[in-house]
Amino acid sequence: MLKRMDRNTLVFLAGSVFVILLVQVLISINVLNSFWLTILRIGGVMGIACLGLNLIYGFNGQFSLGQWGFFAIGAYAAADVTYRWVNDHSASGLVILTLGVLLTGLVFVLLGRQLAKIRGLDALSAFSLYLIAVIATGFLSVFLGQFLIAPVTGLINLLPAALGMQVVFFLAIIGAGLLAAEASFLLGLPVLTLGSDYFGIATLAITVIVKVLLDNSDTLFGFVEMKGARGMIGIPKIGSWLWVSIFLLATIVVVRNLLQSSYGRAIVSVREDEIAAKAMGIDVANFKTLSFVLGSLMAGVAGALYAHINGFLHPNTFNFIKSFDILIIVVFGGLGSVTGTVAAAFAWALVLEGFLRLWLPPGFETWRYVVYPLLLLLMMLLRPKGLFGGYELPFLRHSMPALRLKPATAAISNQAEPRPASAEAPSESTPGITLSQEDAQSSSEG
Repeated sequence: MLKRMDRNTLVFLAGSVFVILLVQVLISINVLNSFWLTILRIGGVMGIACLGLNLIYGFNGQFSLGQWGFFAIGAYAAADVTYRWVNDHSASGLVILTLGVLLTGLVFVLLGRQLAKIRGLDALSAFSLYLIAVIATGFLSVFLGQFLIAPVTGLINLLPAALGMQVVFFLAIIGAGLLAAEASFLLGLPVLTLGSDYFGIATLAITVIVKVLLDNSDTLFGFVEMKGARGMIGIPKIGSWLWVSIFLLATIVVVRNLLQSSYGRAIVSVREDEIAAKAMGIDVANFKTLSFVLGSLMAGVAGALYAHINGFLHPNTFNFIKSFDILIIVVFGGLGSVTGTVAAAFAWALVLEGFLRLWLPPGFETWRYVVYPLLLLLMMLLRPKGLFGGYELPFLRHSMPALRLKPATAAISNQAEPRPASAEAPSESTPGITLSQEDAQSSSEG
């Protein structure tokens, strides 16, 4: 396995593991207090969410402002699962979320195959059919879940308490990310037909809708534990540095591998020129959907981790003003730069929530919202391409494969090379020359 990895991959993975373990050691010996630990974890969470937005905006060219809405979906979905496990000692949230995600995904696949056979089906009609299927799947998941809650709860309780909590937490993160991805697929059906600024406005509306639904989650959907506009409390604070760093590292590797695949090249080609991409046979709509869904999946995972850092969620945290934070981070780090996005996410957390809070005089903490935009303004004036511009770490840098000549092409190129004057004439036993001489004789006889 190690022999197959190139030097850049080994250096990147070894360096990442070293940094993660170094920070963990500093935490263990209390060199990093809880304040700076929270800042680092928020930086990692924002890095995951911003990588998703960079995939949508930086690499695919879709100006999206809906990332924060899917971030909120992931946060509340995962928080509800762990809240029920800790406070109600029940896996009801985990069972229903898992069933809902799996059944909805299955319905999307089956329904998509049937709708693909219908020519000329408009986006709104497809959205209506998918929405009806999702509502039916939701009721079915709740009904079937009632028979599985007790067995699953008993199965997890067989594990040690700490391990069971970590298993529930991990499954909640995965389920929350998939839920955000499926929501983005559903909402993206009518929205992705729009272009340019209209797409940005429509995705901003998604964030506003999600925030309003969260304000009324206790009365409208019956999630009493979410407490609607009062905010959700009692969420276990188990979003450790190791969990955040592992998911961040996994996200970086996934984005890197995607971009260096044929799918990634197709995603980038849509950003460069949609007409040229269509002319080359690329299904632009499918690759727009792919990048939008994957980016929202990353946002959902980031939101799930964020919910378990502070142990408190409030709908005002996910208003449309906050949706500009991740957009600013992506532009600040450099559009289309994975390295710049991750570095800018940590810089945003350290500067805005860390250093400026400590350096500004007491009572002037809110002035960081004045200093921070001024720093951004200077950055955009002095370096408009972002913090890192087009630079990437060697592991993340895209390298084109070596050009392979076909045998016939290689033979022609070899024949085209000039022979030295001292070269001997080819012998009569050479198959190609023998055939040509025979052809010449036959042609002269003819």
